[in-house]
Amino acid sequence: MSTSPSVYPLQLEGELGTQLSRWRWLVKWFLLIPHWIVLFFLWIGVVASTVIAFFAILFTGRYPRGLFDFAVGVLRWTWRVAFYSYSALGTDRYPAFSLADDAAYPARLDVEYPAHLSRGLVLVKWWLLALPHYLVVAVFAGVGWSAASSRTDSIYGLVGGGLIGLLVMFAGIALLFTGRYPETLYSFVMGMNRWVFRVAAYSLLMTDSYPPFRLDMGGSEPPAGGASGEASAPVPVPTG
Repeated sequence: MSTSPSVYPLQLEGELGTQLSRWRWLVKWFLLIPHWIVLFFLWIGVVASTVIAFFAILFTGRYPRGLFDFAVGVLRWTWRVAFYSYSALGTDRYPAFSLADDAAYPARLDVEYPAHLSRGLVLVKWWLLALPHYLVVAVFAGVGWSAASSRTDSIYGLVGGGLIGLLVMFAGIALLFTGRYPETLYSFVMGMNRWVFRVAAYSLLMTDSYPPFRLDMGGSEPPAGGASGEASAPVPVPTG
């Protein structure tokens, strides 16, 4: 993970592999069946823990740390699988069955733990305030993801639907015939994935920072205070 602080509490990065197989992406759906089975049950756990966190935030203004770490772990696992499969095809290294951060894996995700969360925003941010983002995510990751997100379930984000899936399919075809992944295409795909996972963290009540309406493209997070970061800072949302 980059040592530079992110402009958003969720930090998502992915290092594009230098020697990707021309054909392995054709069978990754089969190779990942065990992961998808485990993630299905993990996301059921995330939905249940988010309901508990909702009431904890409503009455105390805090997200229970154990539940928060569990949700981060599931997001992290989901991103590793998504990066390996049809949300990026960025690596041929098989993802680990783990909620923990894997410093050696090319795809990494973390979310900054909030010291305090608004007890008022928790009532509206996951459905009302996030609604414009769900419409964008429906284009990026498919209608199924957007509908599921409104119920705080983001598992559909790793199947590679929508515009992300279409562009990743083009990348797979390029790999098949040329052995190369177009870097511009990869940068754009990463920007869309970063947007999707930021919205996931917000809808899962993990932050009060409203996701910015912008594509932060590239494999690494933009540094806080950089030229682009200052020009397009996250939209402030009042807390209470």
